[in-house]
Amino acid sequence: MVPPVAVSPLIKTARYSALIAGIIYGKKRYDYLKPIAAEERRIEEEEKKVREEQERIAKQLAEGSITMFIFTPYIQLPVCTCKRLHVAHWHSCCHVTI
Repeated sequence: MVPPVAVSPLIKTARYSALIAGIIYGKKRYDYLKPIAAEERRIEEEEKKVREEQERIAKQLAEGSITMFIFTPYIQLPVCTCKRLHVAHWHSCCHVTI
């Protein structure tokens, strides 16, 4: 068996310096990203509540437990023909105007 080779003190110092620098960088990066991620989670939670409410209303409309009357003689409304629930945007490929 070959005895271990003695590592230069310069190399040891450089390795530990890189390790410590990486730990410091990681902590700063984490502190920078943490509030951004918290804001994204808050926004996602609000969007989820809106989406669930829209799904609940769509389900009630499909079951017929809610009747929705829209009287708009002068406004053309987009009507979804793809049976998908649209949360934040309209799909121009699946709408016709009545």
